Amino acid sequence: MDFVVPTEFFFVLSLVLFVLGALGVLLRKNAILVFMSVELMLNSANLALVAFARQWNSLNGHIFVFFVMTVAAAEVAVGLALIVAIFKSKRSINIDDLHQMEG
Repeated sequence: MDFVVPTEFFFVLSLVLFVLGALGVLLRKNAILVFMSVELMLNSANLALVAFARQWNSLNGHIFVFFVMTVAAAEVAVGLALIVAIFKSKRSINIDDLHQMEG
């Protein structure tokens, strides 16, 4: 017996994950949590792309997901390096503290 999950369920899950990620970006003050929220938003887009690819029997969505994952990995590497550099100088990763750097 085959049970097929409707594609709409994947879209709803993707929407919920994206909204949670967007709220995390808008409401959090910790830079690491903001990066985690951005990653959640990227993963929700990946889920939607894979769901579209599955619905239309195409590999294009999977190829886009591969590129999004590659860009996300590079973003995390650069972002964490920036956070470490800022923490070494400011002893804080609070985003509100970064406004003091403006000059």
